[in-house]
Amino acid sequence: MVRCLRERVPDLHFSVSATTRAPRPGEVDGVDYHFVTPARFQQLIDEGALLEWAEIHAGLHRSGTLAEPVRTATARGFPVLIEVDLAGARAVKKAMPEALAVFLAPPSWEDLEARLVARGTETPEVMRRRLETARAEMAAQNDFDRVVVNSELESACSELVSLLVGTAPGRHDPSGQATSRTTSQHD
Repeated sequence: MVRCLRERVPDLHFSVSATTRAPRPGEVDGVDYHFVTPARFQQLIDEGALLEWAEIHAGLHRSGTLAEPVRTATARGFPVLIEVDLAGARAVKKAMPEALAVFLAPPSWEDLEARLVARGTETPEVMRRRLETARAEMAAQNDFDRVVVNSELESACSELVSLLVGTAPGRHDPSGQATSRTTSQHD
């Protein structure tokens, strides 16, 4: 999804989260995530360098959004995509009320399970925790400003592009205020 958005919205800034989890095959530090030690993550919390952070999947690891790149991009008028979990979306919305919170939902619970199994990257215990978290997050999808169902990549991407471009500063936003987007993704 992110690749599609980057191709179709050239000025989109993607927030690269900091995380304490190990990289998955093919992930690149600084591109997909900033992979940090638990001690470095705690230092970022203590310094107030995170816009939001949370313990993920019942404490399996921590992940958070670095505040400075988001604030810099929005101050310059660029749309920013922040991919976070439910707690992260709530924290971003609290810190940045002007943010548009979008829930990216799977077409069905069964589809979500199938997508996670197809990845083949999680142990059964991690899979169980991810599904527990996803169940709670899916129950809260109505707390978001918009819900986009990701049944087909192109249509979901098109819908997200229209949300990003349609309210980006300097385009259709008469206030001209910097905006950001939070997305909670489950597939």
